[in-house]
Amino acid sequence: MRALILISCLLAGPSFAEDLDVLVEERARGQLGATLPAEAEFEISLRESDVTDVLMLAEFWMDSSTGQFAANAVLPTGETRRVIGVAVATVPVPVPVRRLLPDELIGPGDLHTVRLPLGRVGAFAVTDADALVGMQVRRVLSQGRPIMTQSVIEPLVIERGDDVSIRYEDGVLALSAPGRALSGAHRGQDIRVVNLVSNKPVTGVAQTDGIVEVRR
Repeated sequence: MRALILISCLLAGPSFAEDLDVLVEERARGQLGATLPAEAEFEISLRESDVTDVLMLAEFWMDSSTGQFAANAVLPTGETRRVIGVAVATVPVPVPVRRLLPDELIGPGDLHTVRLPLGRVGAFAVTDADALVGMQVRRVLSQGRPIMTQSVIEPLVIERGDDVSIRYEDGVLALSAPGRALSGAHRGQDIRVVNLVSNKPVTGVAQTDGIVEVRR
């Protein structure tokens, strides 16, 4: 079958020649398959080769972990040449434009997007910039480096010692009382507070504006 394709290409003439980088990327994408993110692009560099347009790649070998490849390229003249190089898959990743310290909130101006080799990104790196905006820094974030999911948290809406409003509703009865937070909490997280009227601790769910909802 490969011989028939080659003969057909040769008979059709040089108009069937394609850019070598395009053919290498097609083969690399095919080899990486489902492990390759949809937004990935390839940076391809050749080692000591003047080959540009070819009819086909007769054989292709690639180390998936490093991107190093070797291929037998069939030229429009029918000659076969060995080409060697590296095909590195890159993906867009949001990184800090400055050093961000714990407890800071990440704003849109704190991030910009760069393309990094897929192997440098890691499984726990956040690749969606929108998901980072508004998050609170948990660990120091270095300028220009990917942000790991464990390095950011939802911002605290209530901190330990804050005055809160304890609210209780059961569909019929609605009550409220002043309270004080015994710990910090994110929105939707359970939090223990002390009811300043009864001086008893209760557990509720932290909401915005210092509200703690106690549910049945």
